[in-house]
Parts: sequence; structure tokens; C-alpha cells
Amino acid sequence: MKDLPPLREVIARHGLSASKALGQNFLLDGQLLARIARVPGDLDGARVYEVGPGPGGLTRALLDAGASVVAVERDRRCLPALEEINAASDGRLRVIEADALTIDEAAEAGRGAHIVANLPYNVGTALLVRWLGGEAWPPWWSSLTLMFQREVAERIVAKPNSSAYGRLAVLAQWRSEAKLAMKVHRSAFVPPPKVMSAVVHIVPGEQPDGVRAATLEKLTAAAFGQRRKMLRRSLQALPDALTALDTLGIDSERRAETLSVVEFVAIAREIDA
Repeated sequence: MKDLPPLREVIARHGLSASKALGQNFLLDGQLLARIARVPGDLDGARVYEVGPGPGGLTRALLDAGASVVAVERDRRCLPALEEINAASDGRLRVIEADALTIDEAAEAGRGAHIVANLPYNVGTALLVRWLGGEAWPPWWSSLTLMFQREVAERIVAKPNSSAYGRLAVLAQWRSEAKLAMKVHRSAFVPPPKVMSAVVHIVPGEQPDGVRAATLEKLTAAAFGQRRKMLRRSLQALPDALTALDTLGIDSERRAETLSVVEFVAIAREIDA
């Protein structure tokens, strides 16, 4: 990729600008992009699935790390810039023009692929919930290395009894290990967003026995949907959950943010029993 022109030159030549409607912010710092590409570990010979590559800054870094990349981009303005990278990639890049929320990712990227992406802000959380959900586990992906607004990233790795702890934390941690890999200053982007960003790294683990993902998703949606209320009120629409609290000896006057991931799993298991 060293023979390619600088990203700023590519962006200027193709008249590209980040689209607010698509949640775009271009990341151009080559050293920072290389650091992000190292977060999943050794990618030499690995397969990577990238969402929203834009002009291809992170794509270049992933290819430089030795990966083969399937990149999904819905903004056709960026396709000529990505085609330049494709021509220099020795066949290790495939670009798909599509909405990432609509394609069969496992079929396109293959099982065992690493997902690495500077996610568009407007679809980042939806994609994360999709990748963390479903009954099939372990998932088709090997790891997630994702750039989010820092506030969202902190919610993913949050612990109980904190203001950031909520549904995303439980869904990310009940059968995976999630950590904050690095923080990224807003000045690293073009144009600079109003908020800071951070990279989260998630690796799937063992799924607890006797628990369905759908049950846990429904439980956490209800519990955190009214997070300031006590569980006996927020879970009124889920009588089985209230019964489970009694069975497990969990005080129904507690609030959702005080329950550990283990306790949420125990409640879901009791519901499914």
C-alpha cells in the first residue's frame, strides 16, 4: 500500500467530503490507523470484514497488516478511491456496495473473520447489537474491533452501579469479553466530530448454559427501559421475571443498574427453566 498516494490527496482528487447523513468522519492518521489494525492481534493471512471504509484509510492499514479484507460501503462516492486500493492489493480486497444492515455478512466474509471498522455513528449501535445477538454461539466472527463515540464505548464496557452501565454492557459481557482498547481524540478525524471516540475490542467466550439470547435481550430491554424505576415496576410486563426475582432472592426494589451481568443471566435462566 506504500505506493498509493496520501489519503488527503485521494480525498481532494475525488472531491470527497464526509457525509453527516451517513454518519461519516474520515480518519487519516496513518500511525493511528496502524495501531487500530494491531488491536485484534496478528492479522497476517487473516480475513477481515470492514464496514464503512470511506476513502479507505483503515482498509490500507488492514492490508498492510497482511489481512484479506471484505469492505462494505454504501456511499458510491467512495468507490473510485477504494478501487485504487483494490488495484494495489494483490487480490486481497473485495469491495461490496451495499447497506451493511441488509447483507448476509457471514456468507460474504466467511466464518472466523475479524470485524474491524470505524463504524458510521448512525448505525454503529444497531450493528453491534446485531453481532452480539442471536442464538447461534460462538458467532461467525472471531473478534470485534470497533470505533464508537466514546460515550457509547464506555457503555459497552461499563460495570454495575455506574451511570454508563446498561443494556449494551450486559449484551456485550454476558458471553463475551469487552475492553476499551484505545481512546481517539476528535482532532484525528476529518472533519472533527463534536465528541471524542474510542475503540472497543470484543472477543466471544462461552455462553452460559440454559439461557436464550432472546430472553436476555427482552429482559434487559424492559429493565433498562425505565432504569430509574425499581425492578418491580420496570418488569411489570414480564411476570416471569418478577417470579424469578423471588425465586433467586433478588430484591425487587433494586434498580437495574445495580444488578451484575451474572444476576441478569441467572434471572434469564430462571425464566427459561
